[in-house]
Amino acid sequence: MKKLIPLLIVTILFSCHNTAQVSSKQQAVITAQPVEVPIKEGKARAYFASGCFWCVEAIYESVKGVEESISGYSGGYTNNPTYKASNTGKTGHAEAVEIIYDPKVVSFETLVNVYFASQNVTQVNGQGNDKGSQYRSIIFYQNENQKAIILKKKDSLEKTLKIKVAAEVYPFQKFWIAEDYHQDFEKRNPNHPYIQNVSIPRLNRFKSKFPKEFLKH
Repeated sequence: MKKLIPLLIVTILFSCHNTAQVSSKQQAVITAQPVEVPIKEGKARAYFASGCFWCVEAIYESVKGVEESISGYSGGYTNNPTYKASNTGKTGHAEAVEIIYDPKVVSFETLVNVYFASQNVTQVNGQGNDKGSQYRSIIFYQNENQKAIILKKKDSLEKTLKIKVAAEVYPFQKFWIAEDYHQDFEKRNPNHPYIQNVSIPRLNRFKSKFPKEFLKH
């Protein structure tokens, strides 16, 4: 236990932690018509929110067929959100990632499976010590087919595990790219305490249980 205490202290100090309130303005976002992003040069895009985007970015970049993962903000009602503004919880946005992938190599359904396999599916408004509406779990759909895939998976998890899955399901509207220093944060800052104590362990937990044929070597 004594060995765990310093680690827990470091984890808390270097978490992307901040509390927030969900605004009633979210209703307009939730009921909007989804925006479909066209395939460009053979690459599709998908959008997910699952706690600190530093963690999620690295997880998706370990998956075959994913060309790039970009950190940003989505799901809210405020234009041009910043990291500082997002952390107040008053923008409505969550930290999110844009996944650029080859649909001939990896399907949207597999990306949804990656999403649920890489998080605590029951935690509301956060992941681990990263707590607040800006860290809530959201899966974004761009059309009815994607929505059906998400809801089927969510329903299956709830029935099989007899739990309540916390992830919200939103129609995709717009993705706002985060500040440059957030991009590829784990790759560029491998010795950062948060990366060492939170991000890398989360990535390794995911890789240990996800089918190897879907992961990059």
